[in-house]
Amino acid sequence: MDKWISKDLKYNWHPYTQMKDCCKFPPIMIKRAKGLKLYDTQDNFYYDTISSWWCNVHGHSHPRIVEAVTKQLKALDHVLFAGFTHKNAILLAERLLSIVPKNLERVFFSDNGSTAVETALKMSFQYWRNAGKRGKTRFLSLDLGYHGDTIGAMSVGGVGLFNGIFSPLFFKSFKAPSPYCYRCPVGKERKTCAFNCIKPLEAILKKHSHEIAGLILEPLVMAAGGMIIYPKEYLAKAANLAKKYNIHLILDEVATGFGRTGRMFACEHAGVGPDFMCLSKGITSGTLPLGVTLTTEKIYKAFYADHDKKKTFYHGHTYTANPIACAAALASLNIFKEEDTLARVKETAKYLSSGLGRFRELPLVGDVRQIGMIGALELVKDKRKKTPFGFEERIGLAIYKEGLKRNLILRPLGDIVYLFLPLCVKREELDYILSNTRDIIANKK
Repeated sequence: MDKWISKDLKYNWHPYTQMKDCCKFPPIMIKRAKGLKLYDTQDNFYYDTISSWWCNVHGHSHPRIVEAVTKQLKALDHVLFAGFTHKNAILLAERLLSIVPKNLERVFFSDNGSTAVETALKMSFQYWRNAGKRGKTRFLSLDLGYHGDTIGAMSVGGVGLFNGIFSPLFFKSFKAPSPYCYRCPVGKERKTCAFNCIKPLEAILKKHSHEIAGLILEPLVMAAGGMIIYPKEYLAKAANLAKKYNIHLILDEVATGFGRTGRMFACEHAGVGPDFMCLSKGITSGTLPLGVTLTTEKIYKAFYADHDKKKTFYHGHTYTANPIACAAALASLNIFKEEDTLARVKETAKYLSSGLGRFRELPLVGDVRQIGMIGALELVKDKRKKTPFGFEERIGLAIYKEGLKRNLILRPLGDIVYLFLPLCVKREELDYILSNTRDIIANKK
């Protein structure tokens, strides 16, 4: 075994990993990256088809971002953001507010997706207290949702394999069935349904809106829940219900933001303006950690008072608005404009959709889902009955291991093999990725 891998296994504890498995399947030592490719210490390359956990937008080591980070590092590395500020934070806040839904007017910086969500939950909770409605203390979310791994974020996420053990620590929240079209919670077919799956959510609001502070959703794509892609009409209806029952709409765009769905933000597909928007991951194109929670002027004003300590938002993070991370984010936004990224994605997404369509004929592929540069293949044992594979069969792991032999990172979500592609992917790269992925699944018994 390579000496560095030996040291890694001696000292490091990897996330989402049974470390005993690492002795059988050691981690791959990556030394450099460029564009869509990661290179290991043997100079083998791997197509980063999942954007290194959904972060990388413009390809690894983009020169514009490298330049911006290098320049900023020489000037100002970090400064506390309480009582101090800096130009990059101001410019980034201004840029973000120019591209998000117009009702969002205030920016709160943090470190990552989980902290962006925690910030929104705490702001929503305190808003209602500041507004004199102290009974609105709970949250409503979807049963297959995922919003992060901190306690608050897990409390409003679905309870499953990853977080079930921590459930005694969660605060109580309401859960509605997810709009999972392939496995419809109300037994309808997508072609003929009237979005009846919204009714359980509405029933909860009708009965409990007086105690609900907010509804949190991943717009259009429930990522960690299985890359479940749902109709924009559901999102629009949910937003209308939030307004009708006077609760906050919190949109978790941590995974879906910055062009992933073909629009800058997924909520644009439904024309929805939330009370809170949570951003991270692609905001710096995966180069540095940064989280953002955006909200309305109305909510901001509820915390604005003369010498009223009870109304102050006592929340913050050491690396809030880190100048280097903000520089990377500004460079990433510049790339969107300079390279006309969204226009290019529109065409590439059509090509991806066409390529994924050819997977439908495979015996193991029960469902094919796609939006923008996100694609998902749900594998099943019995196509007619939609029978899932058992956990012990580890069908996804087998495909992942075969993918590595073909220079592909196909890290699955259980039985879901998915692509979460950097927006810079070229057609010839996409051809290679799709043809080899299809071949692997076609030959899997």
